[in-house]
Amino acid sequence: MAACGSSEESSTGTTSGGSGESVSGSSAGSTSGSTTSSSAAAESGIEDGVLTVGFDAEYPPYGYMGEDGEYTGFDLELAQAVCDLEGWELEKKPISWDAKDMELDSGSIDCIWNGFTMTGRESEYTFSVPYVDNSQVIVVAENSGIETLADLAGKVVGVQAASAALEVLQDEEGQKALADTFASLNEFADYNTAFTELQAGALDALAIDIGVAQYQLESRGEGFKMLDETLNSEEYAIAFKLGNETLRDMIDKDLQELTNDGTVQELAEKYGIADMIILEAE
Repeated sequence: MAACGSSEESSTGTTSGGSGESVSGSSAGSTSGSTTSSSAAAESGIEDGVLTVGFDAEYPPYGYMGEDGEYTGFDLELAQAVCDLEGWELEKKPISWDAKDMELDSGSIDCIWNGFTMTGRESEYTFSVPYVDNSQVIVVAENSGIETLADLAGKVVGVQAASAALEVLQDEEGQKALADTFASLNEFADYNTAFTELQAGALDALAIDIGVAQYQLESRGEGFKMLDETLNSEEYAIAFKLGNETLRDMIDKDLQELTNDGTVQELAEKYGIADMIILEAE
């Protein structure tokens, strides 16, 4: 599959702008996993040597635009490390999270790689090995007086549209009974906007993934806290189009190699999620 992002040039450095970035992988290809046969490439959809990753550009620490104007994050750096092993170029394509299935089904991206929950979606995608243990949590203002989930009754709660947190709050077997006690459950396109609303007092609480919550609390300083009770636990994995086991198997192999050589742990420590990694060295 040819990459369908809108960037028109590739470079050995990261070039920000438009709806995608294309970044070259290592040309040496000296590792055991770096040589891809033409038949495997055809089956995987990476015939042109470009891995197009769809991601939410406002989902730190997994994917976001850095202060230098370039897309970065744990998942994007890990994707680059995979491309270095395979000798591929990485195209980073920011997508609307609501449109992720359309992007994947149309072939405009090869995978969804950005803090994506596999739990409960196993029949909808072909997933990589899970690599992050994640939970949905509640963030509130420190002076809100909210200490438990029960305290959310009658409160205005925010959540990202099409997110795992929203799904668990709408699930009869999840936390729908809790959500029914809210004054309202307001959906936002991204959590940066939601945090702004929380800070302004327009929201009483946010339902959010723990990794994103930790990043936001650290970057925004004092004023917020995370409740001890969690909404749900889950695992993150890379999502491929249902049936694309060839690409899944190639990247699973690379993830294991990057775990064995310490790259995964190094990146996880850099982005503050080291205690959430569930990949183990062999």
